[in-house]
Amino acid sequence: MALEVGNKTWRGWAARLGVLGALLAPCAGLTGCGLAAAPCRIASAGLKIVPVVGHVAAAPTDACADVIDP
Repeated sequence: MALEVGNKTWRGWAARLGVLGALLAPCAGLTGCGLAAAPCRIASAGLKIVPVVGHVAAAPTDACADVIDP
């Protein structure tokens, strides 16, 4: 009985590792992609709407987007 419980535990960890790998694989494929930089670009566009200080406030988000997607 203990072997069976251990086997089920091992299968649970293997399944979790597989799910984690399946989630991280697309992230690795998005490296340097415009889709990954989209949140930074959207935030930057929203900040630039603000009169007078918008472009200054958006500078960090512009830098973020440029680092992700040069």
